[in-house]
Amino acid sequence: LEPQSNSSVGQAALMAAYDSLVKLTDAGEPIPGLAKSWKYNADLTEFTLSLRPGVLFHDGAKMDAAAVVKNIERAIGLGKRAGAATVETMSQIAAVDAVGELEVRLKLKAPNGQMPYLLAGQPGMMVSPASFVNDAFGGTLKPVGAGAYRIKSYEPSVRTMYERFDEYWGGTEGRPKAAQHHFVPDARARLNAVRSGQATMALLDSRQIDDAKAAGLAVQVNQKNVIQDIYLNQDRDTIGNLKVRQAFMHALDRSALADALGGGVSMPTAQMFGPLSPLYDKSLDMLYPHDPAKAKKLLTEAGYPNGVDINWLVLNASEYRLVGEAVQAMVAEAGIRIKLDVIDLSQYQQFRLPPKRGDVMLGRWGGRADPLQTFQELAGTGGSVNGGKAAVPEIDTLIDQARKLDPADPKRNEVLKHLARLTTEQVSHIALMVRPNMYVYKTGCIQGMAPYLPAGSDRFHDVKVGTACK
Repeated sequence: LEPQSNSSVGQAALMAAYDSLVKLTDAGEPIPGLAKSWKYNADLTEFTLSLRPGVLFHDGAKMDAAAVVKNIERAIGLGKRAGAATVETMSQIAAVDAVGELEVRLKLKAPNGQMPYLLAGQPGMMVSPASFVNDAFGGTLKPVGAGAYRIKSYEPSVRTMYERFDEYWGGTEGRPKAAQHHFVPDARARLNAVRSGQATMALLDSRQIDDAKAAGLAVQVNQKNVIQDIYLNQDRDTIGNLKVRQAFMHALDRSALADALGGGVSMPTAQMFGPLSPLYDKSLDMLYPHDPAKAKKLLTEAGYPNGVDINWLVLNASEYRLVGEAVQAMVAEAGIRIKLDVIDLSQYQQFRLPPKRGDVMLGRWGGRADPLQTFQELAGTGGSVNGGKAAVPEIDTLIDQARKLDPADPKRNEVLKHLARLTTEQVSHIALMVRPNMYVYKTGCIQGMAPYLPAGSDRFHDVKVGTACK
């Protein structure tokens, strides 16, 4: 059971049904997926994938070069109708060609060393071309992938029913014959479902850890590079003012938030990366200590001596609402008046797509295997979750520099470290706490679910179910 979302938390359902061209290890390193190998040309403007032979979609169709070309051409054609991560990837591709039955070549608009990472997520998940008939999209698209599980039925925002795909190229050993994935926004309902035996496993809210343990259930805490983060629309006159953003940072008592809402497993932070990331810089967490008096002074300097009004888009899940209400009360002391605007989780794109709604929005940033993607999507102009422009033009310049470098080039890491400091100093986002994933299940029931660092979701389709579940 998970809270409904079409962002990183919702990827668990997708990863079970749709294998991607490239896979990622639990630590985030690219490894073969539907493509057994890949290579760049000398200047990083062409990316060629050699596909795995004998792979079938759930409908029996071949997963070959022609299928990959159709998937990528369709994704490019969808434009902004596609998911945010897909838009970010497809915007880099000028053309795609089949150069053999099992070889595909991507021609890129500019040098880009990110393709193995980009094609390891949603953009690289392949769908049977038969599903594309009559411009099928969204709920009308037949969910036919090449993953470990075939989808039997799907109710948007409610439930996905799976059965094991016995022709899966990766084998079936240890995989349950069937599975159900339910979207349940209410945390109490998720915990009660495990208690009663209606659910095998559920995503737990941090404040429920003690209750779950008292009920004799197992709690698994998967430390992640996941940040609870406030996204900013810097096109607004208020939040577009650096001093207003800095005031917001000083008005927050992150330690109090983590203590009250983190269940003893979260830690306060002011930056985009948690301690598990090589880009984590402890000194960045010292930049904006809790100081309401300084926050008031900054608001006055910004032209708001009587305080400022901020509209906050809140996604309708219990954890998001609690954080929103806690921050609303906390920053009021500094003169920041927050109006909470609650919407369904599936409508989160209202924050970035015209007509844009909200000055800020709380997100649960799941991280990316490639840190550059975090800067592109969170801080760069036109980023997939960035409601406005970059805080300063230098951010876009540095993103472009890093994009043109091979991930193995040491210069790239130096650019990324510069971006990490610049985006924190310029308040491109407002980080609150590092937030692990917490799961609850009967003791001995779930085996083999390691933390999956590249995304907000952990991978369920490789999990084994023990005899304690019976």
